[in-house]
Amino acid sequence: MRLHHVQVSMPAAQEELARLFYRDAVGLTEVDKPASLIGRGGCWFRAFSGKNVIAEIHLGVDDPFVPAKKAHPALVVDSIHELEAMGQRIESGGFEVSWAERDTLEGYARFHARDGFGNRFEVLTVEA
Repeated sequence: MRLHHVQVSMPAAQEELARLFYRDAVGLTEVDKPASLIGRGGCWFRAFSGKNVIAEIHLGVDDPFVPAKKAHPALVVDSIHELEAMGQRIESGGFEVSWAERDTLEGYARFHARDGFGNRFEVLTVEA
């Protein structure tokens, strides 16, 4: 068994803001939605290792939209350097980043961010 994707809610007609966070700041690759789902709005993003999909986040329209304040996807990066670079890239994109819980999960360093809709997002790495 393996996880196929995580669904994150977004408001209608805000796909460009989703791209600014998930594609440009986080660094995921946008992929086309199946033709049967395009009319629902939203967008899909993936991370690859070679040709293998290692993470997938779907942004789906919710009406009324309410941001996820606690529930969140969490991505693991390979190094503290990559963690800090991503945190800086997200912050430079104009998004909220918090390192307040950096050392509160044993064995990991991490940060939390908020996408452009206020949804919580976590990135972590194994501490050496």
